Amino acid sequence: MKDLFTIGEISKLFNINIKTLRYYDEIGLFNPIFIDKTNNYRYYSTEQFEQLNTIIYLKALGMSLNTISFHLKERSIDNITELLKKQKEITEKKIKELQVIKHKIKNRLNQINYARQYEKLDVIQEIEFNERTIVLLKQKIKSNKDLELSIRNLENKSRKNASIFNGKVGISISKQNLKNRIFDEYDSIFSFTEGERYNKKLTKVLPKGIYVTIRFNGTHKCSPVYYDKILKYIEEKGYTIIDDSVEITLIDFGLTTEKSEFVTEIQILIN
Repeated sequence: MKDLFTIGEISKLFNINIKTLRYYDEIGLFNPIFIDKTNNYRYYSTEQFEQLNTIIYLKALGMSLNTISFHLKERSIDNITELLKKQKEITEKKIKELQVIKHKIKNRLNQINYARQYEKLDVIQEIEFNERTIVLLKQKIKSNKDLELSIRNLENKSRKNASIFNGKVGISISKQNLKNRIFDEYDSIFSFTEGERYNKKLTKVLPKGIYVTIRFNGTHKCSPVYYDKILKYIEEKGYTIIDDSVEITLIDFGLTTEKSEFVTEIQILIN
């Protein structure tokens, strides 16, 4: 028929899936101008091209089908201006969220690359770290079961979901227990903040300074022997322990099933 196009032809002309066109018909967003009752074929006219172009354009801007439907029914300069302003705000918010995600990915890659410097495993180093902010939960931890429960408690206390903490959780032995060489009991669990906002009562700033560190192959279960090693070094150097330990599993089951690739690091701030 002259100036009429089948759904297949429209699909090819506009590079849009036939299923999508059928769905638009079902919800009343874009209906065929004519349906042949003998074969149920749908036909569209050139007069509808502008409408479909508008739908495709607004969808590309990220607008919902409900919003697009509203605009098509209430088309006006004022209406489209208002819709575009709102969509601009939504887009700017998404950009900020994506920037945060990009920052998290960058940090995770840096952490993995840092951990994979295998030549530095079992080597005591003195490293200067910049100021870091953590969200902290004081809680006794004596086993892996306690650790998993503490992570859940940290999530609930800070009102953040599990994905926020993935790859950023650490545990601490108190300064007093370090001095008494009690290495089988942790006193707190924490997570590094990466742009997330927390209640200030839950946060702590790890000061900028020199930390005596040691990285080793293994998890928290393996740490006592390395605490003993690092404390002997601190004593030999005549250093003073300033704060609780910072112990982070850099690579674990979340990243690999190969235990030979697990890396944990202990950091102790000294003076």
